[in-house]
Order: sequence, then C-alpha cells, then structure tokens
Amino acid sequence: MPRLQTVLIDPAGRDQASVLEVIEGVCRVYCPCEETEGMTLAFLQSGDRLRTDRLCSEGVCIEALTALKFQRDAVSTDELGLDAVNEWTLQLLRVRHLGQAEQRLHALMALLVNRLGFRCRDAFQLPFRLTHDRFGELIGATRVTTTRLMSKWRQAELVAMASGDVTMQLSPELIATSPLQF
Repeated sequence: MPRLQTVLIDPAGRDQASVLEVIEGVCRVYCPCEETEGMTLAFLQSGDRLRTDRLCSEGVCIEALTALKFQRDAVSTDELGLDAVNEWTLQLLRVRHLGQAEQRLHALMALLVNRLGFRCRDAFQLPFRLTHDRFGELIGATRVTTTRLMSKWRQAELVAMASGDVTMQLSPELIATSPLQF
C-alpha cells in the first residue's frame, strides 16, 4: 500500500476473530466515526497485529505513513489480552493527561521515537512526518499551538524537518527530557 493511502477495515464479520499483521512499514489506525473526527487510536509497525473483532461498529481506517504491507491472519490463543491498539491508546491517554500543550507534544515525540523511531548518527529519526494538525489532534491542541511549539524547537535545534523530506529528526536531548518515560 503506498504512503499516505488510507483503507477502511470493514467491521463486517467481526464474529470471526482475525488480525491484520503489519509486515512492513508504519501506519496510523484511526476511527472513521463522524463523532470522533478521525481520532487516532494507534500507530503500528512491522510485527504489530490489529484484532479485527475488536473494531467499533464503523470499523477503523489504516493510513500508510510509509509504504505498507500487511496480511490477514487468524487470532492465536495467546492474543486474548491486550493488543497493540489497546497499548497505544493507553499511552496516548497518558500523553493527553499532561497539563500543558508543550508537555503533551514533548511526551508524544518521545513516545513516537521510542516506539517507531531509530537512532541515526547524532539524532533520532522518525521514518514519517505528521502534519501540525495531526499533532494538535493527538495532544488536544490547535494547529496554531503546535506550529508555535515546533517552530520554537526548530530554532533551538531540537527538531529538524528538511523541506521535501518525509522524515523527522529529533535531538537526543529532547527525547531524554520527556515528561513521561516510555
């Protein structure tokens, strides 16, 4: 599935427990319900599995943040407890519970780097970029607030996003000083 393409995972057949396993790439899982306006539930990467029998009545959407390959598989007996989406939702709730927008964005960056990023020379790298609108949705702030914070961090050389590049560079100092540990 190409980068930035979105598919709806139809909840029909929820009574048959199956999973979608991410084989390659990174994706965002979000709720397509009108009431929640595309609320992000999780980010999944290679090896993560999404239980299709636990979807809401309108299903979920998968947005490819990088080129993505996934396959449908049967649920094994050891997958009856928490799954990757539940774990992400809990971590995103921890981030949203912080009092200030800057703390929430700081913690979100650390969460994304710790779960989906990798070390690259003197920085951490995320293999995708999110819009300021998306960051705002994730931390419960406006796009304007997110843009202001990202500009402040760019000027302090804590975040770098080269024009035309699909990745983000984050300084080790920014990640090490996160208000939450992941």
